[in-house]
Amino acid sequence: MEQSQRRKGIRDLPENERPRERLAQRGESALNSSELLAILLRVGVAGKSAVELGRELLDQFEGLRGLHAASFDELCEVKGMGLAKAAQIKAAIELGYRMKQESEVSKPRFTEPGHVNKYMSHLLAGKTREELWVLALTTRNKLIRKQQLYKGTINHSSARMAEIMEIPIRARAAAIILVHNHPSGDSKPSAEDLRFTEELVRAGQLMDIGVLDHIIIGKEDFSSIRKLGQVSFKISSGKHWN
Repeated sequence: MEQSQRRKGIRDLPENERPRERLAQRGESALNSSELLAILLRVGVAGKSAVELGRELLDQFEGLRGLHAASFDELCEVKGMGLAKAAQIKAAIELGYRMKQESEVSKPRFTEPGHVNKYMSHLLAGKTREELWVLALTTRNKLIRKQQLYKGTINHSSARMAEIMEIPIRARAAAIILVHNHPSGDSKPSAEDLRFTEELVRAGQLMDIGVLDHIIIGKEDFSSIRKLGQVSFKISSGKHWN
């Protein structure tokens, strides 16, 4: 009787069913909403696990939008909740909302090479060392993530395709744009730049990640390898590219 009345926590579940362990092994996208809520709740109520409590919350408030719309007091009134759990859920939903706002408002959308140059030239123009950056994009070319891969003399043979492709995979991006600078000031792509871009396009095709362009930024100008027409890019990866 005592066992059935105590609060059931995540550790009471079989190890292969514990949300935290599954998240660590398979990623957060593998968990359903009640399991994600269970991670926030940590423990359930008498006779119910945190996952079951999460499921009841979703049913009672008709999904995540309902939880967002519910007042703090309404959440606190649910059996097994209380101030701490209600605050954790409200905080998590608010963070998700703010992230969505950031992605919709502050993230740029690139529809032509000049947009990329304008966005990146303040970082790269005039630099005395080469830098290689990857821009991960949505299907409509909106920036999801900007990440530097190399700084210094870039040996293209050392820029592993797996390292580059890991960025859009982790960001769940549909396409990428590669950007690097030429400290010499001349933005004309080298033969090695062209060869490397061709290999990157092929790697993207294999992984269903569009390679939109490779932009080279010089001292006063820039080059778009796609626009130069010296590398064959697939139209499907650049339907919004002018």
